[in-house]
Amino acid sequence: YAQLGFFFSKVAVVTFGGAYAVLPYVGQQAVENHGWVTAPQMLHGLALAETTPGPLILVLQYVGFLAGWANPGGLTSLGAATLGAAMTTWVTFVPTFLFILVGAPYVERLRDNVRLSAALAAVTAAVVGVILNLALWFGWHAVWPNGWAAGMDGLVATIGVVAFAALHWGRIGLGWIVLGAALAGWGLRGLSG
Repeated sequence: YAQLGFFFSKVAVVTFGGAYAVLPYVGQQAVENHGWVTAPQMLHGLALAETTPGPLILVLQYVGFLAGWANPGGLTSLGAATLGAAMTTWVTFVPTFLFILVGAPYVERLRDNVRLSAALAAVTAAVVGVILNLALWFGWHAVWPNGWAAGMDGLVATIGVVAFAALHWGRIGLGWIVLGAALAGWGLRGLSG
């Protein structure tokens, strides 16, 4: 659990830009380096977080839960998963709250600092690139869930193209598109077995 706590503490302290900026790093580290979750599990967590109320950052709690479940040590799987989720939540939010409490009195003075404003503008631009990385990483793992050699999941690709077209040209609200894509995937997967 020390590795889990250290990793998510580091994520909380050194990442900026919100959940979309954090998730590419967490997804790649949790899947490829630590093996806490699989790429499909990470996709499912993001999909669940996107379609339910609440902050998207709670995907990190999901990763902590699955990491504990997969590596229970001397605990039961449920006990380890609960501990993993609780630790992940704690170390994700406590540093942020401390930054707010300590830094709040200085925010107004810092806002007028030209150098700091320029640095924050650069960070904002970098966050856009990180969000693009997230879209590409999740898109890749959704369309090619078992890698390039195993072939494309045509159903996922079709739903993605239709959803993009509906959003871009159809002037349909995002909530309806997410709901429609979820229902289409669920229904068509049910029909195909």
